[in-house]
Amino acid sequence: MKAVVYKRYGSPKELGVAELGYPSINEDQLLIAVRGAAINPYDWHLLRGTPYLVRIQSGLFKPKEGRFGIDFAGVVEAVGKSVSNFKVGDEVFGCGKGAVSQMALFTERQLALKPRNLDFVEAAAVPMAGLTALQALRDKAKVQAGQKALIVGASGGVGTFAVQIAKAFGAYVTGVCSAKNVQLVKDLGAERVIDYTSEDFSKGNEKFDVIIQTAGTHSVRALRRVLSPTGTLVVVGISQEPKGNLGLGYISRLFTSAVMSKMTKQTFAPLLTRISQTDLVALSELIESGSVKPVLDCIYPMGKVSTAVSELERGHTRGKIVISI
Repeated sequence: MKAVVYKRYGSPKELGVAELGYPSINEDQLLIAVRGAAINPYDWHLLRGTPYLVRIQSGLFKPKEGRFGIDFAGVVEAVGKSVSNFKVGDEVFGCGKGAVSQMALFTERQLALKPRNLDFVEAAAVPMAGLTALQALRDKAKVQAGQKALIVGASGGVGTFAVQIAKAFGAYVTGVCSAKNVQLVKDLGAERVIDYTSEDFSKGNEKFDVIIQTAGTHSVRALRRVLSPTGTLVVVGISQEPKGNLGLGYISRLFTSAVMSKMTKQTFAPLLTRISQTDLVALSELIESGSVKPVLDCIYPMGKVSTAVSELERGHTRGKIVISI
């Protein structure tokens, strides 16, 4: 069986397709024949080993787990004896290590039944970005119908989901993106779209109840200027506002969050996405209802995964980059 692997931290050139033996299944695992996988910033942070905070999990000097990727969609090939909710032949999607592979092992909590109205490549684009958007809006921001939500980075992987989910929750959505993506974000449901190349939203007079920052270089101070007095700012991921490669940007945001909670009615909530079967089911329901759909930038074969990662790192993708397997 073929799988994408890397033996040391570094650039996308470290990625290669290797021939591996079929994995042995444990009693709590499912063997999945992967049909599609997606690339996330999380993946290339693990590949590069930066910020160094990620090495606490992935290995200090070299990767503990050399298999690449986390988002997948595929078919259940075998189940362990303690697996109760899935059977051979089920079409599923989810998150788990080593996803860019013809076969991979996952546990029940890492996956859910695939949305019936998506093919495998489309479904593979959903898990990490969709979970991030859902958890940012529902759990951190607690967005309500009628609130004004600002999505910074609205045309990216997380942003395209965030626009649609905020709209599904009844928010009035403003998206921030480049000029070439304005129509895309409008088509996803945003009532207003700001082209950041011609307008700095942080200097405007409009206030927002919820701000989700998935991209951009605006400081917390700048974002707070346009946050309502009781609003919530959610900053996604560990790499924004970095201080070198140590991951101190994320640590400083945790400290800022604690301070702000005592000094103001505004809420500042950093987010690290958690894998949740319940939330994957919630995403599937939103997709099957027609409220949410994945946006695909491009599709690469497994042998072009290094090109796909390089493209993602450049930071101007529209939606998701997916690997067809």
